[in-house]
Amino acid sequence: MHPDSENYNREQVPSDREICDLLAHEIDKGLPDAENKIWHAHPVWFLEGNPIVGYSKLKNCVRLMFWSGQTFETIGLENEGSFKAAEARYTNVEGVDVGLLRRWLAESREVQWDYKNIVKRKGKLERLK
Repeated sequence: MHPDSENYNREQVPSDREICDLLAHEIDKGLPDAENKIWHAHPVWFLEGNPIVGYSKLKNCVRLMFWSGQTFETIGLENEGSFKAAEARYTNVEGVDVGLLRRWLAESREVQWDYKNIVKRKGKLERLK
């Protein structure tokens, strides 16, 4: 994990830090070749420059977001926004279903939309995988 992401986690209250640390550990394990950095103020993992997964602290929870999650076959994510992103929200570390998270991570390698070039394509998403 990138040091900036570690700092992000350390800045959270203990209960949220537990969630963030667990998510980061599982993401690093599930996507070992992904680049991790702070993007739009929160930790995000990229494959070949394309955002895949990230998390952020919201007012009442920690939100895990998969940029292509609306097109995953694995259930459990809620649609987020008008593109292909989907999310899960956690209020405690016990709420994180690690088995489900691992399935989403595996699927995130196989189902990807091209967010990297969305501006160049004037807001149109194209499927990469």
